[in-house]
Amino acid sequence: MATFILTFLILALALAGLGLGLFFGRKAPAGSCGGLACVPGAACFGCRKRKGSSR
Repeated sequence: MATFILTFLILALALAGLGLGLFFGRKAPAGSCGGLACVPGAACFGCRKRKGSSR
């Protein structure tokens, strides 16, 4: 039970930190454009930043 509470507190602190960052005017956290689906050397049609993209 102590592990669950500790894990919950760590996650709550992380989310609170992200919320405070947004509250004080920092931009929202941004993910990659495609993740593992956008591997080097492959045609990545979902990523606007790569050459050869259809978007």
